[in-house]
Amino acid sequence: MIEIIQVNISGEDKPGLTSALTSILARYDATILDIGQENVHKSLTLGILFKTTPEQSGFIMKDLLFKASELGVQIRFTPITREAYDAWVARQGKHRYIVTLLGRSVSAQQIADVTDVIFRFGLNIDAIRRLTGRPPIDGVDESAAKACIEISVRGSLGPDGRAAMQDALMRLPKGGLDISFQKDDIYRRSRRLICFDMDSTLVHTECIDELAARAGVGDQVRAITAQAMRGEIDFTESFTRRVALLKGLDVSVMDEIAQNLPFNEGLERMMKILKMVGYKTAILSGGFTYFGKYLQQKFGFDYVYANELEIEDGKLTGRYVGDVVDGRRKAELLRLLCQVEGINLAQAVAVGDGANDLPMLSLAGLGIAYHAKPKVQANAQQNITSIGLDGILYFLGLKDSQIDPGSV
Repeated sequence: MIEIIQVNISGEDKPGLTSALTSILARYDATILDIGQENVHKSLTLGILFKTTPEQSGFIMKDLLFKASELGVQIRFTPITREAYDAWVARQGKHRYIVTLLGRSVSAQQIADVTDVIFRFGLNIDAIRRLTGRPPIDGVDESAAKACIEISVRGSLGPDGRAAMQDALMRLPKGGLDISFQKDDIYRRSRRLICFDMDSTLVHTECIDELAARAGVGDQVRAITAQAMRGEIDFTESFTRRVALLKGLDVSVMDEIAQNLPFNEGLERMMKILKMVGYKTAILSGGFTYFGKYLQQKFGFDYVYANELEIEDGKLTGRYVGDVVDGRRKAELLRLLCQVEGINLAQAVAVGDGANDLPMLSLAGLGIAYHAKPKVQANAQQNITSIGLDGILYFLGLKDSQIDPGSV
């Protein structure tokens, strides 16, 4: 016969506390079935589930009680029935999901709203952890602040339940909060490739608009872009007509634009950390190779695929070389890069803001619409609207204390 006992310890965190308590269990040859520990500020919460014999249980609890008193922490014992334990074990076969709350700040009300949705869909919360560093009380620059909380949940959602839950989360009041809902599987834990759109995603401009302004045809180019946005012409026709208007522009203008590109918030930090943890990165752009290569040289992107402008005698001819990189081509390139890197599509991430990014966003294991147009936000798997590009790191499950020295 066995006894199953759950021990919950709480109080001020002290060095050696866990060692002292588990040594008592070891002395009586108890079997630890589960253990978990969390620290909030200087407070410790430690839970241990163990099994032992009825003959030993009394001695174990007495010794643990004395040790807890000596250490100045609270201890509570809860007997667990065999039936309750077996039911708990059976739940480990349930699907696991990750809900990520991301913004400049995360309020108590927002956490309450999200956890209410989790409850209504019958999921169990396994763990909650803060991914961003500890926030100071005063002197916070709101424009640079970041807050991220990750909630690990478990349960069965049924055939249509995942889409219904995602929809329920997306319908919550935004209040500057982005909510990501992902299945927590082997692919999420082993992502290896991230493909980015360039214009309005990596840089805060459309390079063709910058070129058009220098060529004195800004209004004409914007009018063609508007036609394409309304669906009156396709991307290739729109692109061809806009490039034609650039004929005669001196190539030196491209260098001047490249040197002054406005990078989107968080780009440098994101690229530094992605390279540090071994991700391959690619630019898949409907813009121009010249600017993609500039970003590659500056930030270390592994691949660049974009449109090549034809140049003769130091001037743009108004034509391009090769096939246009449109939405279909971006999806093809994503597939190709996965083959080159020897990974599953589910291990790829795609990030973009425009309608021509939707094919690759839907194809990748994780598709993220970054400060995107409303149509793209409505059709993307996940959205980032609240902070910069380094918000992507949190959707990947990376924690500040793991990637930034000094963060905890």
